[in-house]
Amino acid sequence: MTQRQNIAGTSPYEDIIKFSRAVRVGRHVMVSGTGPVGCDNADIAGQTDQCLTLIASILKEAGTSFEHVVRSRIYLTSREDWEAAARIHGKFFSLIRPAATMVIVAGLLDPRWKVEIEVDAILPE
Repeated sequence: MTQRQNIAGTSPYEDIIKFSRAVRVGRHVMVSGTGPVGCDNADIAGQTDQCLTLIASILKEAGTSFEHVVRSRIYLTSREDWEAAARIHGKFFSLIRPAATMVIVAGLLDPRWKVEIEVDAILPE
């Protein structure tokens, strides 16, 4: 049986929604949608950078890193923000080039958020 490890983060929403910041199953790590907590009023570039910085921290705690990310999903509240968000995403993933999806949504949990990002990674061998 594959062992499951739930990894908690610092989101104020985790206890209300009853979710884990990340879940590690075998060599797979799935990181939940991560909003720009702490940079709620920043521009799209600042918010995207904050999301990915928070994700880097939880990946490290799970035993992996951006180098091992195989998929990312970016949720934006404005189509006009796609290129600025994409450039920051590219800063973190320029060499890795994970499979990626970018979706425009009507809104996110905190109305100040312009972006939310989730990733899937594999643990290094």
